[in-house]
Amino acid sequence: MANVEYLIYGGLAVLLFGLSFGQAVAIICVGNLSYLLTGLASLQGPQAGTTTFTVSRAPFGPRGNRVPSLFNWVTQVGFEIEGLSLIVFAGLALAARDGVGATGPVKLIAVLAAVAIQAILPMLGHAAVVKVLRVLAVPFAVLFVIMAVITLPKAHLTAGHGAGWGAMTVFLALVIAGGGLGWTENANDYSRYLPAGTSPRRIVAAVALGAAIPSALLEILGAAVATGVPGATSVTGLTAGFPDWFIVPYLAVAIIQLFAINTLDLYSSGVTLQSLVPGLSRLQCVAIDTVVAGALTAAAVFSSRFFALLSDFVLFIIVWLGPWCAIYLTDWLLRRGRYDPAALLDVRGGRYFRRGGVHWPAIIAQGAGMAAAALWLNAATPYVSVLSRSAGLSDFSVFTGFGAAGIVYWLLARRAVRAEGAATKPPDGC
Repeated sequence: MANVEYLIYGGLAVLLFGLSFGQAVAIICVGNLSYLLTGLASLQGPQAGTTTFTVSRAPFGPRGNRVPSLFNWVTQVGFEIEGLSLIVFAGLALAARDGVGATGPVKLIAVLAAVAIQAILPMLGHAAVVKVLRVLAVPFAVLFVIMAVITLPKAHLTAGHGAGWGAMTVFLALVIAGGGLGWTENANDYSRYLPAGTSPRRIVAAVALGAAIPSALLEILGAAVATGVPGATSVTGLTAGFPDWFIVPYLAVAIIQLFAINTLDLYSSGVTLQSLVPGLSRLQCVAIDTVVAGALTAAAVFSSRFFALLSDFVLFIIVWLGPWCAIYLTDWLLRRGRYDPAALLDVRGGRYFRRGGVHWPAIIAQGAGMAAAALWLNAATPYVSVLSRSAGLSDFSVFTGFGAAGIVYWLLARRAVRAEGAATKPPDGC
C-alpha cells in the first residue's frame, strides 16, 4: 500500500480543504480505521472461492447484482483514470527537466503512450504485477523517507488556524472512500486464492494493519509536504522543492508503481465487467476499459481542475459504495459466511436466483442507503446536500448511507437469508 496517490490525498487536506497539519493527522488516523472494513470484506473470498461481485450475487441475485456491478465498474475505471493521469503528470515533469514543455500535443502523446502501455500490462498476469509491487516496496519506502528528511526542515507544521468541522468531515469522507471503504470492492478478488480454512482473524489483521499503517504514514507525509512545499504534492510541482538527484528516481519509481496498481484496478474492473456481462472475454474487458479510461484521462489531463475533480470523484463514490458494503457485510453475517459456490456461478437458476434473479430486499436497501448518503453529502461545487448546508457544510454520507442500507436489509432479509445460510453446507476446511 506504499502508494503515491495517498501522498496526494494527504496534501489535499492542507491545500484543498484548508486543514492545519494537526487536524489532518487526526482525521487521517481516524479515517484509516476504515481498513477494518477491507479486512472484513476479504473473508468471503476464501469461503466462496470467487470474486467480490460474484459473491455479491448472494444478497442481490444474479440479475439484481448488475446494479452494484455497474457502479463498481464505473468506480474502477475512475481509479484507473486517476492513476493514468498521475502517470502522465509524472512523465511531463520528467520531460520538463529536459526542456520539453507541457504543450497540447505533448500532453496528448503522453496520454496515448500511457494508455498503450497500460493496455499491455494486464497480459503479464496478476502474479507478475504483485511481484513487481513487492519489489518496488523497499525502494519506494526509502524514497519516501528521503522525502520526509528533505521536507521536515521546510515544513510549517504549526502554521495556520485550521479549518472548520465541516471541512474536517469532508476530508474524513475522502480518506475513508479513497482508503478502506474504497478497497472493499476489490478485497475478495485477491483473498479468494487463500485456503478456505485460513484464520479469519489473521486475514482481517493482515489486511487492516498492512493497509492502514502505510496509508496513514503516506497521507501524513503528504500533509507535511504540503505545509512546506505545496507544489510537491501535485507531482508536476515536485521540481520546485526537491533536488534533481531525488526527483528522477522518485518519479521513475512512481510511474512504474502507478502502472502496476492500475493493472490491479484493471483486473478488478475486468472481472466485474464479466460479472455484469458474462459473455465478455478478458481481452474484450481490457479493450473496453482502455478506450473509456484513455478518453477520460485525456479530459482530466487537459482540465485545470484535476485535483478538485479527483476529490469530487472520491466523494461521489460514497453514495453507492457505503450502502453496497453494508448490504454485503450484513448478508455475510446473516448467512454466517456460508455460500454455495456453484449457485453463485449460476446466472439462470440456483439458490440465489429466487424470483426472477432479483433479490428485492437488497435493491430496496441499496436505494434507501443511496438516498440517505445523498442527503448528507458535500462534494463542493457539483453537489451540496440539504443536511450538509444546514449543518456547517459537513459530510456524514459514509455513515448515513452505510447505516440506512444495513438496517433496511437486515429488517427485510434477515429471516430468508438466515434460512439460506442454515441450509448451506459449510465450505471444506471451515
